[in-house]
Amino acid sequence: MAETPDLNGAYPRLSDPQIAALSALGQRRPAQPEEILFAEGDRNCDFFVVLGGLVAVVEGRGTPEERVISVHGCGRFLGELGLLTGEASYYSAVPVEAGEVLAVPADRLRELVAQDPALGDLILRACLIWRSILIGLGAGLRIIGSRYSPDTRRLRDFAARNRVPARWLDLEADQGAETLIRQLGVTPEETPIVLLGGQLLRNPGNAELAGAIGLPAPGPPGTSCDLLVVGSGPAGLSAAVYGASEGLQTVVLDGTAAGGQAGTTSRIENYLGFPSGISGAELAERAVLQARKFGAHFVVPAEATSIRADDESYTVQLDDGTSITATSVVLATGARYRRLPIPRLDYFEQMSVYYAASQAEAQFCAGDPVAIVGGGNSAGQAAVFLSRYAEQVTLVVREHDLGEYMSRYLIDQVRRIPNVRILLGTEMRELLGDQALEAITIEDRQTGERRTLPARALFIFIGMTPCTGWLGDLVELDEHGFVRTGPDASPAGGTSEGSGWRRSALETSRPGIYAVGDVRSGSAKRVASAVGEGAMAIWLAFERVRPA
Repeated sequence: MAETPDLNGAYPRLSDPQIAALSALGQRRPAQPEEILFAEGDRNCDFFVVLGGLVAVVEGRGTPEERVISVHGCGRFLGELGLLTGEASYYSAVPVEAGEVLAVPADRLRELVAQDPALGDLILRACLIWRSILIGLGAGLRIIGSRYSPDTRRLRDFAARNRVPARWLDLEADQGAETLIRQLGVTPEETPIVLLGGQLLRNPGNAELAGAIGLPAPGPPGTSCDLLVVGSGPAGLSAAVYGASEGLQTVVLDGTAAGGQAGTTSRIENYLGFPSGISGAELAERAVLQARKFGAHFVVPAEATSIRADDESYTVQLDDGTSITATSVVLATGARYRRLPIPRLDYFEQMSVYYAASQAEAQFCAGDPVAIVGGGNSAGQAAVFLSRYAEQVTLVVREHDLGEYMSRYLIDQVRRIPNVRILLGTEMRELLGDQALEAITIEDRQTGERRTLPARALFIFIGMTPCTGWLGDLVELDEHGFVRTGPDASPAGGTSEGSGWRRSALETSRPGIYAVGDVRSGSAKRVASAVGEGAMAIWLAFERVRPA
């Protein structure tokens, strides 16, 4: 069995000085053929460096579906992003010939990554690429369920948003999937199921799945902290990094996954410092690791349902019945794309309509014609990305000029792609299909002419609706539901300018509550500005409590 060639830095070979640095933290030991160094589903596995022989990375070890993902020799290491985040392993490591390995405990590896920039960045970059490779291969946990089941779609979306390697087996199309659930003794009512290593989860909730994977769970009732960040898009992640690095006890909540809307973006090309662009997922993963390094605690999934003022602090109620109290709160809940007001959207949303265009969605529609509704940057980025997978991409744009909402660099890219068709001045009218989406009907806004185009998937990127319903009337909102800040916000709760409180630029109508990113009224709706606002909110929070 030959060693797998390096793939864009996914399998780097460590130098002798780097191995020596790791040796001081771990232990050398022999590795025998067929010995399992770690198995799928294991948590907090050691970080292994191959010192001699060959070690295979294997999915489905001991099952009829067993496959070798890669093989590694002397100087290479075994492990991917889960080593740094505490997630369960999505594969097994098995020596294929006698040799020697260096085993480093996961907690010591995390310390080294934080303290040694050169070696840490090498390991981090490789782990991020490994994660992308696993997602692309459909490795990791298996989700088995019907394409018509809302719970199947929920689990698929949760895995995709959290960048969890997963493969979906469709009970409607995969004969082997139906055979497997019968062998496992699973009834149709218990589907969808999730398999990871030896675990079998019957229609798990998002929190149960997160616990099985190893994502951090919500804390006990009555938890308190200095800084509570609600939402973990770029603005929330920035606030978490700066708050935790300044010594604030920081907790970050998110109902679905870290990264927010930006985390589902295939490539951000106009973010400072990344001339070749960076995917939203990688930006989010790096930010989460950075915030954790400084001590921030992430709770995912945990959805805020309400907030109330308690003397000098605020208490946020979560959907599981627990609550968290904080001295300062940063609102970074962002906004969601609006839904199209067309018939049968509810039905097709279960299996054919998407509000993000990441690698997971691209796999679902590979080789099919797809349609994208929207004329902004998100729609343009989705068109560029999906064109690599879909047979034909149709961009349905309401405006007559693509430059009205889309950046010039994206317009140039989209127009150069041969399998992207741009239809200006058009609107969606119908979704067609019996069980799954088969075609769409569009209408020319000037002539009223209608035509039908094939589409197996629909991506919607139109307008923004702020995620502020859980705030009640605690803070002031504008006419569209976005949070007012600074001079635009009126004092609330009896607080007045004469009381000694001077509202800062990002502060809401309540002292100690700040709004940043897309959820803030008047925000620029750009990643860079969101990151800046998150950092600035922390500085303003310190200014508020600093003695005169």
